[in-house]
Amino acid sequence: MEEKTNYMENNDQIPHMKSLALCLNRMVLDGYEDDFKVLEDGKLTSLKTEKKYEPEQVNVVNFFRYEGQSDPNDNTIMYVIETADGLKGTLVDAYGAYADERVSTFFKQVESIHKKTNKEGHEVKHH
Repeated sequence: MEEKTNYMENNDQIPHMKSLALCLNRMVLDGYEDDFKVLEDGKLTSLKTEKKYEPEQVNVVNFFRYEGQSDPNDNTIMYVIETADGLKGTLVDAYGAYADERVSTFFKQVESIHKKTNKEGHEVKHH
């Protein structure tokens, strides 16, 4: 049986927003049901519970980058997050020139960021 993170590995024919939606749906099925945002106060906030988290209370268990095929500036990143008190969810942001500075600043402070790799040790790339 394939690892969970390989479910779209060879499916680079899908436009990036569709593949992002598929990945988000998969994360929800895996229990990552919360949506997070970094608000003006610089804290990660659950949109469901409105609970706020500092960087040391957050573990990024995986992240996926999506590159727009028609516009190189159309780049998106999805963080898969678990909080110290057990909330599981995702945060989606642009990356590159259009990245939200609050999100970038917050995640630079998170000590535990992991990128899952396939069995050969290569990053699992999603388009």
